[in-house]
Order: sequence, then C-alpha cells, then structure tokens
Amino acid sequence: MGFMQNKRFFQVGLSLFLLLCLTLGIFIQPASALTHEQKLVSEAWRIVNRTYLDDTFNHQNWAMVRQKTLEKPISNDKAAYTAINGMIKSLGDPFTRFLDPEQYRSLQVTTSGELTGVGLQIAQNPDTGRLEVVAPIDGSPADKAGIKPRDRIIKIEGITTDKLTLDEAAAKMRGPIGSFVTLLIERDGEEQKEVQLVRDRIELNPVVAELRPIDKGKSIGYIRLTQFNANAPAELSQAISSLEKKGANAYILDLRNNPGGLLQAGIEIARMWLDKGTIVYTVNRQGLQGDFESFGPALTDDPLVILVNQGTASASEILAGALQDNRRATLVGETTFGKGLIQSLFELSDGSGLAVTIAKYETPMHHDIHKLGIKPDQEVHQESINRDQVGTNADLQYQAAVETLTKKSLVAGAA
Repeated sequence: MGFMQNKRFFQVGLSLFLLLCLTLGIFIQPASALTHEQKLVSEAWRIVNRTYLDDTFNHQNWAMVRQKTLEKPISNDKAAYTAINGMIKSLGDPFTRFLDPEQYRSLQVTTSGELTGVGLQIAQNPDTGRLEVVAPIDGSPADKAGIKPRDRIIKIEGITTDKLTLDEAAAKMRGPIGSFVTLLIERDGEEQKEVQLVRDRIELNPVVAELRPIDKGKSIGYIRLTQFNANAPAELSQAISSLEKKGANAYILDLRNNPGGLLQAGIEIARMWLDKGTIVYTVNRQGLQGDFESFGPALTDDPLVILVNQGTASASEILAGALQDNRRATLVGETTFGKGLIQSLFELSDGSGLAVTIAKYETPMHHDIHKLGIKPDQEVHQESINRDQVGTNADLQYQAAVETLTKKSLVAGAA
C-alpha cells in the first residue's frame, strides 16, 4: 500500500513539474537530440561556464545565452562558429576568444617558436576595443618599418579593423613570404599613415646574449629576451651559464617590447634568478589564490637590472614584478603595458579552440597591474631608436642600466 502511495505521489509530482516547465516555456532538450553543430556550441559554452574568471559572465544569465543560441538554426560548422563567437563576444572580454581550426593551429605554432608574417604582437584595448600594437618582433618587417608599441591599426588592406576579431586581424596580416600587406597606422600626436610591409619568415629565437666589458675589469652579461615561447627557458638558462663561465659580474635583462607568451615559461625563468620567494599569485573566480614559488638555487646571484617599456606585457610583467618585489632586480625604463589576465587554451572536438580568461595574477606584494602596469624603480624616457641602436650609446635606458650596475659592482668590489 505504501509503495502505491509513493508511486502515485511520484506521478503527480512529475506531472506538476512538466506542467510547470510548459507554463514557464522551458524546453528540455535531451543531449542525444542535439545535432553535431549544436553539440559543438554546447561544448564551448560548458568550457566558459566552468572556467571563466567572471562568474557573472558580464552580468548576464549565461544559461539563457546558451538557450537562445541553440534556438537559432545552426546548419553547418560555419554557423556553429558564428554562434560560438556571438556567445563569447557577449562576455565583453577581448582576451577571451574563439579560434577556428586554422587559427588554433597557428597560435600553437606561434608559441612553439615558429611564425611567418609581418611580426606584430597585437591586442584589443580593453577600454576602447581598438586594435593596438603590443610590440613588434625584433628584426621583423614591422620592426624595420618603425611600428611602435601602442600604435593603433585602423585598417588592414583597406578593411577597417573595428569589426574584426583579434584572430581575424592576425589572419589578414599573415600570408606567403614575399607578399605585401598595407596597414593604416594611427599614433598619438601624429597623422594617420599607410605602411606597406613585405611578409617574411619571422625569427623567434627568443634570446640574444653577449658579454660586454665595463670599468675596473668588470663585465656585464647583456641578455635580450624577445618573447616567452616554449624555447625561451632552455635558451635563457644556457645563456646565463655561458656568461657566468665567461666571467660576467652583473646582468642586464632587456624585456623591452616583449609581449609575453607562456605563463609557465615566465615562471621557469624567474626561478633562474631567485633562490627563494613567491613569483606570482593567481586568483580565480572563487577568489582562491594559487602561488608559484622559487626553490633555488639561482643560476647567478650577480646584480641585475631589467629594462622595461610600454611594450613589456603579460609574462614579461610577471617576471619583472617577481624580481622587483623580491628585491632581486632594479627596473629601469618606462611603465609597462598592464596585462594582468591569464588565458588558457582549450581544444574543441573538431580541432577549433577557445582562449579563455581563467584567472588574474598579482605580483608577490599583491599588486594587481591590469591596465596599470609596473612602474620602474628608475624612470628613463627613450625617444625612438632603430634596432641597430639598441644597447648602444643612443640607447638612454641601456646606458642608465650600465650606470646603475657600475655603481653596484664598484660597491661590491670595495666590500
């Protein structure tokens, strides 16, 4: 008898639940009924739902975004990509973006250390949405043409960039070696100008290192790090070891126009300079803090100056902030770019992918540098110089670093 009563209660409860769903207009679609394209959209939605830093999803009902997206016809992969892009854009985050299979493969190749194109690292300004240069890659066509950090790219081949995603803009600048691409560039205080670039193979060897003599028989190890790709930690470790054997007494680490790259590469490189201490804190949407520590021993304890400017961004800022806050290095130059968000790559089932902002970072002294940047210990403004003048008498920031290290080396020698 009790079983029958429970069964009847269950049936009545189920009927009331279904009636309520119908009254509210909620349509419950079983996963098995979804098409391939709808499953792809749902897959992207779930990744964002699970990992995105802002748990308000830009102050919107994220479940409703999925429902409204799936109500529209999605007949092929292109339509699915458009639908996913629509969901992602509603987040209002230029760093969270959808990547079609070609764009996803291209981004993987870039971080592995190979690239062809014009040699520009770009971002969308989070306040204005404008396409902005983070930094040109050393020796690239863009670098040789004089394009600078913070320059705005208004048009690519006559097409306005206002309606392009970051990856669409990057794709338009890539192409066969020897082909031409025309950019319309805007710079503060100057007229807009067209720049024609010839695409080329971009060298992404991230480390340039050499020993340079200073006073009293001392020598400086000068290291320029251009990006944090997969090759960077091993190459930098080898450079430091080689300079130590050659008798370097102090170091200049040049992070100017280094737009960042892989977070893990930045952490590994920080450990090369620190015996102990926190490198960076990460904060996810629950507010929980993770931290990365240095275990030691450092590869060298010699005095260190880091050169920074407006093109120093992301993983470069993590490294600079870690060494500044731990009093391991003196920062010379200009306030950095100010990108304090961390993205993770997720591959979808069809080979496309998502770059999703999953956390923000804070320096060891809990400075949130997003949109603010890191202020150097010694501010030195640098007028425009060409690549051949970097690290010479024309390079005021470099000369200031040498002067700082000369004083430190002399004091250390007198002690």
